[in-house]
Amino acid sequence: MSTARSTVLETEEHKDLRAAVATLGKRYGRAYMNGVVKAEGHPDELWADAAKLGYLGVNLPEEYGGGGGGIAELSIVLEELGAAGCPLLMMVVSPAICGTVIARFGTDEQKRAWLPGLADGSRTMAFGITEPDAGSNSHRITTTARKDEATGDWLLTGRKVFISGVDIADATLIVGRTEDAKTGSLKPCLFIVPRETEGFQRRRIEMELQAPEKQFELVIDDVRLPADALVGDEDAGLLQLFAGLNPERIMTAAFSIGMARFALGRAVEYAKERSVWKSPIGAHQAIAHPLSQCHIDIELARLMMQKAARLYDEGDDMGAGEAANMAKLAAADACVKTVDQAVHTLGGNGLTKEFGLASLIVASRVARIAPVSREMILNFVSHQTLGLPKSY
Repeated sequence: MSTARSTVLETEEHKDLRAAVATLGKRYGRAYMNGVVKAEGHPDELWADAAKLGYLGVNLPEEYGGGGGGIAELSIVLEELGAAGCPLLMMVVSPAICGTVIARFGTDEQKRAWLPGLADGSRTMAFGITEPDAGSNSHRITTTARKDEATGDWLLTGRKVFISGVDIADATLIVGRTEDAKTGSLKPCLFIVPRETEGFQRRRIEMELQAPEKQFELVIDDVRLPADALVGDEDAGLLQLFAGLNPERIMTAAFSIGMARFALGRAVEYAKERSVWKSPIGAHQAIAHPLSQCHIDIELARLMMQKAARLYDEGDDMGAGEAANMAKLAAADACVKTVDQAVHTLGGNGLTKEFGLASLIVASRVARIAPVSREMILNFVSHQTLGLPKSY
């Protein structure tokens, strides 16, 4: 579809950013991304152009080469690329999660080492949290780090699954756990693990999903890391973790909204031109009304995403947590519904490669599952917002 109409939540700078990114997206589009997938490649040209224009690091501090903006600006970039049919999934991981965590909690040395590269796209970082037996329960994470008192190094051991882009990332930000010296309980910590670190093994997971970014299982076997691989304060725990997870949910919403807009645009264009009887099929309410409802759902999801981004950028982590979860759920549902309706609008053509919608049937469901299932979001709202008792 054309560039989204502005809302009261967007400044003139935001509108200009939308228009500029939309222009870049149209230069590439769905055909480019399909070609990359078919060639088993990566969208390097688009990544490089987005970096050159300052879009990849728009949320990172200016002193490290970023744009000095926030997740509000970065979500606009991803949404508009998605609406053009060429979203960059690694934006969710590298600048949004890893860049944000390092910018907020990293040491000066870590900031100098990583933020300029993350901002200009020359370096990327993956994010490893999901484990085979933990699922959506981060309290069951078993990847653990113990300190070698003789050297001060960390020894990291564990497994991760469904980790995106490990093969192309310079390092992976691994969520592990360390033992609290006072209580003996385990607390979450984050470690930067360079790709070729000894003992850091990866195995590609074959997916039905057609995407340039590949998924991996990681086996971390007594990986030795220097003391400065630990990001931030060992005692910050959940604060550091959620500094990355809230942007992840906001950016996942942006990814879904962009995809939904692309699908809706294809359906509307087709419904205006396709005539079976005397008038275009879009004149019939059975076609027009469901597409109109999809547009409404997309707009509502974007409003919640914008609210979440604003709260996060203003430093309200608790408020942002609730809004980010709701935005992710609303956007994912809107995306699945819109893709389904778009394919239905095109009929048999909706399943052809020519129109580029069939592959989105699988892709649209990703955000309902990752990075956290819609059921866990409903649990979050029922417990944290409504105050209902837990069932687990």
